[in-house]
Amino acid sequence: MEAPLQTEMVELVPNGKHLEGLFPAATPMAGNPRVVGPGRSCEGEGFLQKNPGKEPHFTDFEGKTSFGMSVFNLSNAIMGSGILGLAYGMANTGIVLFLFLLTAVALLSSYSIHLLLKSSGVVGIRAYEQLGYRAFGTPGKLAAALAITLQNIGAMSSYLYIIKSELPLVIQTFLNLEEKTSDWYMNGNYLVVLVSVSIILPLALMRQLGYLGYSSGFSLSCMVFFLIAVIYKKFQVPCPLPPNFTNVTGNSSHAEVVRGEAQLPVDAEAAAFCTPSYFMLNTQTAYTIPIMAFAFVCHPEVLPIYTELRDPSKRKMQHISNLSIAVMYAMYFLAALFGYLTFYGGVESELLHTYIRVDPFDVLILCVRVAVLTAVTLTVPIVLFPVRRAIQQILFQNQEFSWPRHVLIAVTLLVCINLLVIFAPNILGIFGVIGATSAPCLIFIFPGIFYFRIVPTEKEPGRSTPKILALCFAMLGLLLMTMSLSFIIIDWVSGTGQHRGSH
Repeated sequence: MEAPLQTEMVELVPNGKHLEGLFPAATPMAGNPRVVGPGRSCEGEGFLQKNPGKEPHFTDFEGKTSFGMSVFNLSNAIMGSGILGLAYGMANTGIVLFLFLLTAVALLSSYSIHLLLKSSGVVGIRAYEQLGYRAFGTPGKLAAALAITLQNIGAMSSYLYIIKSELPLVIQTFLNLEEKTSDWYMNGNYLVVLVSVSIILPLALMRQLGYLGYSSGFSLSCMVFFLIAVIYKKFQVPCPLPPNFTNVTGNSSHAEVVRGEAQLPVDAEAAAFCTPSYFMLNTQTAYTIPIMAFAFVCHPEVLPIYTELRDPSKRKMQHISNLSIAVMYAMYFLAALFGYLTFYGGVESELLHTYIRVDPFDVLILCVRVAVLTAVTLTVPIVLFPVRRAIQQILFQNQEFSWPRHVLIAVTLLVCINLLVIFAPNILGIFGVIGATSAPCLIFIFPGIFYFRIVPTEKEPGRSTPKILALCFAMLGLLLMTMSLSFIIIDWVSGTGQHRGSH
């Protein structure tokens, strides 16, 4: 069925004209008032549909999501647990180098979305997998769907791992227990299943992504609270931590633990230790670049959000993307800066753990942990949507929407991810490989090569500046993938990776 649909698409573009800029608010193309289409509602298809009496649309429903809700959804898709590790990244790069790298990655991510949107506008497709099919046929479609599935399953699993590990500790703190008990509500496996069934599944069953804008806004509010707490704590925690340090809650400090494990200096070395570094290169610096790159992964969600946007246009969606990236850029930098300026070289790979070691019963940090748990819980349904769409593109293309199938895919995905989180003894290495392969593909490689193949040569020759830049962009992705996989393999061989903890 795919080949005839592509033929119909070509017929809609007479005399070398393209569909870029054609959206629901646009008028029919001159010389071809009758839109040719499959004539039925296809789940996941990005082609123009035949719909008498209405303006042509890319999908089988009219987008209803506002500009603000779209910003919330995309920002929530960008925001991840990686924000907890950025202070550690700054401690291994210095403030200036960290700011330079973060700025470069944010700009490259925005450029990558520009390539996706322009490719989408040329052929009238708003599905990542279909862009792959348009560029390279079935292999391209399968490669894109596989990358999206692996990346997002890895992301969802990491979020559920945070719930599994953090929620029992939060409950233990709420109950003021010195040690964990054997009760079911202190068992992370039971809690992650309970959260998945009661919160994540109902949100994941919604048909349209735009309805999650409210939960996305609340999730972002939780992360803003986290940022405010990090800034506040900078002025409450002295440097270096004295042995008898007592914080604002009145609980005695566990500074000796921090001093012993993080090797905080004392006396003569204190002044040097509490001086920030602006530029630093060490063995851990190379890990900061992939961490930053993965922190801006949102590309599988861009085209679904674009599809559901009210009165969509390429320029409007690019503004949404730029605003979302700018907001996350500011939050990432501020969280990293103030977290680093609080503990300097003593910061751990997960920032919250450093605060917990200072005082595990700090009320503010307890609230922050609850906020982070809420944020990652509400992010899982956003990340699940592109995975379900990828599965539909591979297995159920050209079929009408079906609620039983829609529900079955969501339930199956959540069951598989829960089983992975519960029974896998250690999947950090698997996550590392997934992140080092799928993220560079989705951010750098696929957008660059799709753009090169899809944009016609009569519009932009193969040696034109935009296409050369797109190829260079794809080559940069290959370089990052090679570098990331090399460091992971070196870590596996040497065993040094276990000392850094997870990000």
